[in-house]
Amino acid sequence: MKLGVVTFAVILASSAPGAQAAGDPAAGKQKSATCSACHGPDGNSVNPVWPKIAGQHAEYARKQLLDFQSGRRENAQMTPMATPLSAQDIDDLSTYFSTQVIKPGTTAPEHMDLGQRLYRAGSARDGLPACMACHGPNGIGNPAAGYPAVQGQYAEYTAAQLKAFKAEQRANDANSIMRDIAAKMGIAEIEAVSGYIQGLR
Repeated sequence: MKLGVVTFAVILASSAPGAQAAGDPAAGKQKSATCSACHGPDGNSVNPVWPKIAGQHAEYARKQLLDFQSGRRENAQMTPMATPLSAQDIDDLSTYFSTQVIKPGTTAPEHMDLGQRLYRAGSARDGLPACMACHGPNGIGNPAAGYPAVQGQYAEYTAAQLKAFKAEQRANDANSIMRDIAAKMGIAEIEAVSGYIQGLR
């Protein structure tokens, strides 16, 4: 029953209109040198602890930068990077990286079965909704509802975020959606679904 309620809430939220970041991608490219040090010039980080931000929805990226600025999302590396940015800088950078193309990853064989099952069907026994209910069959997300693209994201980064939500060390998710979901996941489930997401395309 609870799984059905969560699924209904996800469908309802996905129809809600979202604001759009009104940035200039050309200006964003010019301002992206500092970002490139970790995330790569095209948003494809080469270090799995730093996320790939290429192709991420502009409005989602904008929200994360604003959350880093306000302290709603805490990160020792990102907060000082985001703090001096103006609203226009944030819009320009978010728009620029949204126009880039993420480089796909691969799923390790040991994560395929469980990871695919959790991503596509969830777990009725544990009250876990399918990840694709919010993030889409191919992991492209739902920008209107504020759900990020996860396609091809590093497994190490995704797992770290799920663990942070589970421990409530990260709490900038709307209506506690990710905290509620991650709280029901074991470490093996987190690692498996994160590994599966890495190979989504």
